[in-house]
Amino acid sequence: MSSSPSSNPARRRVSPRHRTATVALAGVAALIAAAVQSGAATAAPAKPQPGKANPAHSSVRLTTAQRAGLIRDADAGRADTARSIGLGDREKLVARDVVKDGDGTLHTRYERTYAGLPVLGGDLIVDTAPSGATKRVVKASGATLKVAGLTPAVPKATAERQAVARAKKLGGIKSAADSVRTVIWAATGKPVLAHETVVGGLQDDGTPSELHVITDATTGKKLYEYQGIRTGVGNTQYSGQVPLTTTQSGSTYTLTDGDRGGHKTYNLNRGTSGTGTLFSQGSDTWGNGTISDPATAGADAHYGAAVTWDFYQDTFGRSGIKNNGVGAYSRVHYGNSYVNAFWSDSCFCMTYGDGSGNADPLTALDVAGHEMSHGVTSNTAGLNYSGESGGLNEATSDIFGTGVEFYANNASDPGDYLIGEKIDINGDGTPLRYLDKPSKDGASKDSWYSGIGGVDVHYSSGPANHFFYLLSEGSGAKVIDGVSYDSPTADGLPVTGIGRDKALQIWYRALTTKWTSTTNYSGARTGTLAAAGELYGTTSAEYAAVQDAWAGVGVGTRPGGDTGTSYESTTPVAIPDNGPAITSDITVTGRSGNAPSNLRVAVNITHTWRGDLVIDLVGPSGTSYRLKNFSSSDSGDDVDETYTVNASAEPADGTWKLKVQDQAAQDKGTLNSWKVTFP
Repeated sequence: MSSSPSSNPARRRVSPRHRTATVALAGVAALIAAAVQSGAATAAPAKPQPGKANPAHSSVRLTTAQRAGLIRDADAGRADTARSIGLGDREKLVARDVVKDGDGTLHTRYERTYAGLPVLGGDLIVDTAPSGATKRVVKASGATLKVAGLTPAVPKATAERQAVARAKKLGGIKSAADSVRTVIWAATGKPVLAHETVVGGLQDDGTPSELHVITDATTGKKLYEYQGIRTGVGNTQYSGQVPLTTTQSGSTYTLTDGDRGGHKTYNLNRGTSGTGTLFSQGSDTWGNGTISDPATAGADAHYGAAVTWDFYQDTFGRSGIKNNGVGAYSRVHYGNSYVNAFWSDSCFCMTYGDGSGNADPLTALDVAGHEMSHGVTSNTAGLNYSGESGGLNEATSDIFGTGVEFYANNASDPGDYLIGEKIDINGDGTPLRYLDKPSKDGASKDSWYSGIGGVDVHYSSGPANHFFYLLSEGSGAKVIDGVSYDSPTADGLPVTGIGRDKALQIWYRALTTKWTSTTNYSGARTGTLAAAGELYGTTSAEYAAVQDAWAGVGVGTRPGGDTGTSYESTTPVAIPDNGPAITSDITVTGRSGNAPSNLRVAVNITHTWRGDLVIDLVGPSGTSYRLKNFSSSDSGDDVDETYTVNASAEPADGTWKLKVQDQAAQDKGTLNSWKVTFP
């Protein structure tokens, strides 16, 4: 959660110069074939019908013992698995998680080591058939794992000094790092020997800091940084009178939930370190519904943790954050007037401040669900908390936090598509974020664009949040449970929702079986399409709705391709590295009048750092229309996008040109094809 629209520099993305490896989803091509279009538009196919989730491709509920057994089996066979998927002799796998489908397919998530060193960005998923045959492999990095040497030229002490200096620039006061280790850094292109330094302390707003800095162990250059703290935002303050599961010992009750992995709730009493004091008292009635009783916030947090646990258990069959039956813990009353809440992997805990003037603790139900969901993401896809993957990480917490609130069905805090509407974090009664139109908060983005990876992750989450709302409820104006929404689409076309329950299942399956630490928006679309195809079929209304909803936020195209008349060039043109612009022509004839105000331009380019590219459409009059700007922070591969251009001042007939220029060194590519479509 974010305490204000201003960005915290510690959470901003720092993009290394080498490209970010995109997620490879080998073997899912058949599932996403319906999303790939070429040639002129044809008549729309028959309307897809709603599907019912296929139990063969749905995950089954595993007991803690069953899951642990599958992980042990995977670890026992990891050497054979490494050989079967073509890893090198110096590479080893470490099983981290297993998901089992109804048909017996296993989705095993592994970390990798190289010559005994951890590989950051080396995570992968191996899908195994019941026969034991490998069906597909999903890798965070497609690069060959090999480095020139294993002896650092730059000592750890140098990397530590640089990281500590960086932390101080961001408001830290520590003079030494918490840890420094030598690793292989593979998350952003060619693998290199590196040092990972973690610097603790506090950020400038009082939030604890776990700043991770990756330093090239050969050159000393900083390669990457990210913040390890995921910020967010029974007589309870927000949820009314609710039942709480507590533990009694003699005449004393404590906020210890023995039914949910032993989750405990502590009172920090304005402190900023340690666990504080476990809430305990002689009565099993907690709080008075106001801030005058410290136990009120404890009751809210304890209730939120219980509902979140039950939501994951009942909705996805997941037993706790790590899916191992073990509870986390909560800390309330952090700091003085601290306007935030955060999740920390290192303590495996959620922490809540009391808000401005200590008047509005951030212990609302959707905030609790948001924070615990950061832990779920950390223990599944592990989405890097920076760039596009960081936006997806934040969105995942908003999406599941929303799911938690609806699941609770609490009359005092009804479900809605607003985040933090109860905690008044802005001081004017407005929510922190809006899923139907994220830009209503003044900073979040409604749709994807090429530079979104450089935006603070709390705002680059907007397109994914918007996608989830569109997939759940559809576009346009409507009132849901008394709340008014009006959700637009990037392409101006309507989206019909499939319902929140199905949308949650699709997102969760993609998170747990398709995504890795480096997944970006394009990879998120691919993963959710694969998930929808497995659950409901590639000809289902659900599959089509996923395509529609992503197109509605500027990612990919709709099923059935473009409607209207298309003119296409499929002649490849090489794009010189840091060289002159290239052009490709399309001649349009037989159309009277001017071009439309919603001319669609589909561009397909293969490139290893798309941020280098500037793309323009040049009309018959010679006027240029900018489609894509240069962006030093957009490190993704390729361009496969459809742009909408107001070309109403252009004659329709004539020669249309696509102009592409690479404006930075080290990367090159090819314009594979492009087309213009007149609706």
